[in-house]
Amino acid sequence: MGILIALIVLSILIFFHELGHFSVARLFGVKVEVFSIGFGKRIYTKQIGDTQWSISAIPLGGYVRMKGQDDSDPTKVSYDEDSYTTKTPIQKILILLAGPFANFLMAFLLYFAISQMGVPRLMPYIGEVQKDSPAYSAKLQKEDKIVAIDNHAIKYWYQVGKSINESPYEIVRFEIQRNTQILLKDIKPKLIEEKNVFGETITRKIVGISPMLKPTSEKFGFVDGVKYAYDETLNASMMIFKSVQKMLSGAVGADKVGGIITIVDVTAKASQNGILALLFFTALISVNLGVLNLLPIPALDGGHIMFNLYELVTGKKASESVMYYLTMIGWALLLGLMLLGVYNDINRIIIGG
Repeated sequence: MGILIALIVLSILIFFHELGHFSVARLFGVKVEVFSIGFGKRIYTKQIGDTQWSISAIPLGGYVRMKGQDDSDPTKVSYDEDSYTTKTPIQKILILLAGPFANFLMAFLLYFAISQMGVPRLMPYIGEVQKDSPAYSAKLQKEDKIVAIDNHAIKYWYQVGKSINESPYEIVRFEIQRNTQILLKDIKPKLIEEKNVFGETITRKIVGISPMLKPTSEKFGFVDGVKYAYDETLNASMMIFKSVQKMLSGAVGADKVGGIITIVDVTAKASQNGILALLFFTALISVNLGVLNLLPIPALDGGHIMFNLYELVTGKKASESVMYYLTMIGWALLLGLMLLGVYNDINRIIIGG
């Protein structure tokens, strides 16, 4: 059941991505010949207007085929009025941007929905105090509630670490509620080195406490919900962009590349952990699709945008033969990344299994 949900989630995200391209293409009078969810042999097709709406056998992507535009052969062009080829570079760029924009919009709407349902949080109660830690020396105790840090109110546990690391002071002041008492504790955090999400060594300040499992949820009003959704979409986008950047620089190894098996597996597991977990992960995948499609790789939206920017700046269209060979190189690169991802997925399964 989880795998079925994962495939449905992927299909919905792909549908919205392609719907973005379709909508703006039609807005500019471009004929869309095919709108397909999936690749390969079409298992269902319905003609609506000028467009064949299809579901294809391999549900790992999708495409819209516009008149005069064919990723498999960039030399297939048409100069009819309703062709993609005859549109201005700006119009083409807007058509290309519409797909990734639809993914960012989808993520934004999902994060907004989460904000209205209630974002899972932990209350700021101390669960454990590490021996010989700054918190232990300051006599913090289990079940103490952290009310404020440096006079900034604390409502949720995630604010504790953030406040400690953002504090400009060497000594951090904790306001603690213990039963009915309010206590003030001045604590000097210690610096530790640890690995971040990219496997890099970073320095962080800690005081030696961990949270008590007192779950709650944070609900937002409309305006704050919009801000939360915007911030989460932006943060997810920047995290994925940094991941790609660090992979290209060699800071993150090629063995960290995940493929479709990992995406389906993690989405399936998220669906088993409740609707909020599924919405969070779906939003992250949607942002991922948006960012990756903007990479300047021929055969992706970002590559086509680069060709059109070249035409916009120089006033000359890119050579069809150059576009053809670059697009073939782009497809080869994408295929290589997909195979690498699948190889890593299978490797992880074998090692883990």
